[in-house]
Amino acid sequence: MSTATLTPGTPSAPAVRTLPRRSFLRDTRIVMVRELRPVVREPFSLVFGLVQPLVFLGLFGPLLVGSAGGVLGGDVWLWFVPAVLAMTTLFGSSVTGSNLQLDLSSGVHERMLVTPLSRPALLVGRGLKEIVPVVAQSVVVLLVMLPFGLRPDPLGAAVTLAQLAVLGVGVGSLSYALALAVRKQEWMFWVVQQTVLFPVMMLSGMLLPLETGPAWMRAVSSVNPLRYVVDSGRAAFAGDVASSAVAWGWVAAVLTAAVGLLVGVRAMVRSAD
Repeated sequence: MSTATLTPGTPSAPAVRTLPRRSFLRDTRIVMVRELRPVVREPFSLVFGLVQPLVFLGLFGPLLVGSAGGVLGGDVWLWFVPAVLAMTTLFGSSVTGSNLQLDLSSGVHERMLVTPLSRPALLVGRGLKEIVPVVAQSVVVLLVMLPFGLRPDPLGAAVTLAQLAVLGVGVGSLSYALALAVRKQEWMFWVVQQTVLFPVMMLSGMLLPLETGPAWMRAVSSVNPLRYVVDSGRAAFAGDVASSAVAWGWVAAVLTAAVGLLVGVRAMVRSAD
């Protein structure tokens, strides 16, 4: 029995390439970085997103100080600025599904689906991307308001920013899920977004205290998670970080993020079928 030997002129067997093991965390980081690059290169969207909150603070704020200062009691800015930060998070995160609509219409989303990236990571990475704009815009609003007399509790302000970041992940994920659900009728995205956005905002007690509203409005607002986040921000800014209002705010923010990620991941997985 002879043994085959390889000589220098004999071609060797082709090497088998092994693909690197996929990691959900690694895939999520790749997607998040990809989504953040346009924001870093062209921060116009971040700057434009600050127009609305600054207008509210500059025009509605003084009216609130003059007309409702006695009703609210204490420092009106500590009551109003946390609400404006929540409004900025709500508006900014709820429109991010339009970016996914652009990817859908241009074919970028389909090309992403044929990559070895994890399907859940495609959504989670996009959702986590919302943390950066939310925190950046909120910090700018706080810095702008400091010369006008805003003096929030430093720890409370940090807790509020973290809470809003978690809320932004959930709202952004729901926005992406909506974009996938109405991918064949893009106009429907804005119809649903606007129909849901303003009632949620008004029923959060963001602009005026709900305590003076009718009973039905107070009852409906009790199931609005944004109301608890707004109340939490006001308590935290006033220095009452250990209050039950802050605890309920965390419950509302985390539940919103969990529901948003769950719905969004399911929509992303289905879009690949």
